Amino acid sequence: MIDRLLPYVLVGLGSFVGGNARFILARWVGSMIDARFPLGTFLVNVSGSFVLGLLGGLLAQRAVAHPDAVRLALGVGFCGGFTTFSTFELETHALFEDGIWLTAVTNMFLSLFAGLLAVRLGIVAARSWF
Repeated sequence: MIDRLLPYVLVGLGSFVGGNARFILARWVGSMIDARFPLGTFLVNVSGSFVLGLLGGLLAQRAVAHPDAVRLALGVGFCGGFTTFSTFELETHALFEDGIWLTAVTNMFLSLFAGLLAVRLGIVAARSWF
């Protein structure tokens, strides 16, 4: 019974921690920097991309004990709860609605390319460590 429930517990706990980490980081960044650009969400998504790339690289190198549990807790749970594509979309839509097109487009391209670069850097870091 516990073996069947464990994946759900791992994902749930990881999501809880990741969601709270996102909330804390985004609020902290928002309190530090008063800008129309959604910097908190951007930093969350880029750092989450790096963590997911790093985790993927470590799992591919077989450098982690209990890889299925780690993948569920950190990859699916934490990163799934931490990163926030829906918030990115809503904030970008709000920028378009406010007529701040250049900021909206900048957010779209920076988020896409910085996130992809962060995934790559995470994979490279994992490969270099192991």
